[in-house]
Amino acid sequence: MEFGNGNGYINGNSYSNGNGYSNGNSYTNSNGNGYNNGNGYNNGNGSGYTNGNGIDNGNGNVNGNGKVNGAKVIKMKPMDSELLREQGHIMVDFIADYYKNLQDSPQDFPVLSQVQPGYLRDMLPDSAPDQPESLKELLDDVSKKIMPGITHWQSPSYFAYYASSTSVAGFLGEMLNAGLSVVGFTWLTSPAATELEIIVLDWLAKLLQLPEQFLSTGNGGGVIQGTGCEAVLVVVLAARDRILKKVGKTLLPRLVVYASDQTHSSFRKACLIGGIHEENIRLLKTDSSTNYGMPPESLEEAISHDLDKGFIPFFICATVGTTSSAAVDPLVPLGKIAKKYGIWMHVDAAYAGNACICPEYRKFIDGIENADSFNMNAHKWLFANQTCSPLWVKDRYSLIDALKTNPEYLEFKVSKKDAVVNYKDWQISLSRRFRSLKLWMVLRLYGSENLRNFIRDHVNLAKHFEDYVAQDPHFEVVTTRYFSLVCFRLVPVDGDEDKCNERNRELLAAVNSTGKIFISHTALSGKFILRFAVGAPLTEEKHVTEAWQIIQKHSSKFTRNGHY
Repeated sequence: MEFGNGNGYINGNSYSNGNGYSNGNSYTNSNGNGYNNGNGYNNGNGSGYTNGNGIDNGNGNVNGNGKVNGAKVIKMKPMDSELLREQGHIMVDFIADYYKNLQDSPQDFPVLSQVQPGYLRDMLPDSAPDQPESLKELLDDVSKKIMPGITHWQSPSYFAYYASSTSVAGFLGEMLNAGLSVVGFTWLTSPAATELEIIVLDWLAKLLQLPEQFLSTGNGGGVIQGTGCEAVLVVVLAARDRILKKVGKTLLPRLVVYASDQTHSSFRKACLIGGIHEENIRLLKTDSSTNYGMPPESLEEAISHDLDKGFIPFFICATVGTTSSAAVDPLVPLGKIAKKYGIWMHVDAAYAGNACICPEYRKFIDGIENADSFNMNAHKWLFANQTCSPLWVKDRYSLIDALKTNPEYLEFKVSKKDAVVNYKDWQISLSRRFRSLKLWMVLRLYGSENLRNFIRDHVNLAKHFEDYVAQDPHFEVVTTRYFSLVCFRLVPVDGDEDKCNERNRELLAAVNSTGKIFISHTALSGKFILRFAVGAPLTEEKHVTEAWQIIQKHSSKFTRNGHY
């Protein structure tokens, strides 16, 4: 599965200039800065890489600690601008060819990797090389050894879980981020990294029509976490410390949290990390009567019961777009309950929050005015590439008080206490990447209207698939579709749910084993449910139609010969 032609990764249409490409399968450079004859670096006039940190033609790799003809050890130069330019072009071509081949040659890229556990161990050496190897050798290994073990999340036929969306703008932002490689834990360590994040998250908050309290102009503001898991953890810690300041630290064992049984598993993990006793995590039962959204009456009943028992309710996690079925918790009544009892309410909209930049989907976060925090994953459906999880809070000081550290070596003077933001105090780790670059680039290079329309296209493709399911009497749509996820299954025969679950498991395995598409599953009310989530950036209507045809083909063994 090599990319390009010639010697693997160089296109036939090559570049030719003093520092550029030549002849389709090698680089040449009159100054000795390029590749020559496909054998490595050539030092035509003594000013190239064999006299510095490069590779000598005919003598193998000497970049690093190697020697040539008894010469002294050559020092490695890990970030050489010309080497970056040349090899960067190769890598961009490699990645561009990968995306092209995902579309043009899907048979070479099984969407779900078909390898067995441990496959890679026998394909790679037991230890790292002592001497450098060429980029071509490395990319050959990527093609032949790594690619078979990749599940292709960017395939147009990827419909599992929720997408990990990518874009050219997001990719370029990641490239720029990696190139600058700043560590912006305080304002001082890169003022632009801090200030751009503040500004871009205000932009996005306005697109979502979040209340003004979430903007940086007041006591609130936004911060980009790595994932939604990190976001929920930091707000649990902030809410915990806020309540313990009121009631005393000794009452930690009495603290209670609430969510639905559809809430992401990271919520439980966050609570346990925060010292909340597992038996004090209330996961309220949901069912089809509320389309698996949290019932407000169940929440209020649980809070009242806990108060009567001497517990201290302090946190509610509501979800807009649950992982299993994209269910939506009703924020308006839940927010009123939270406000009534003085409880911190967090809204996890990791997936569906992205859709709320569209006016027609904004209704799903109505009631956000009574929430204390809100997060979404821009890497799920806003094309910002992994990882980018914006989090907004109404009271930044609750977050800072829970997470701040002030060692002497990080101290610096500012004119006023609140003159700058130090994002190290808004997250778990100290180090942080310049993630706002890619979000800024996505918003600028595409514009909000294009982003809205792309999300709408995905929702329409999901509606297209839902129509296929509804028209086949052997299948049923299980939950109301709000966004781009369809939950469906083969219908039971004679009410036999156990047999129905078994057949749907078999269908899932058969479909995914083809390598042509990848879908995932969940369980709702004891039923094994198939999930079809549209979100990969390359997906078009033809891919949805082909996916349905594959599902129908493999379901036929259950629907023929009188089974249905």
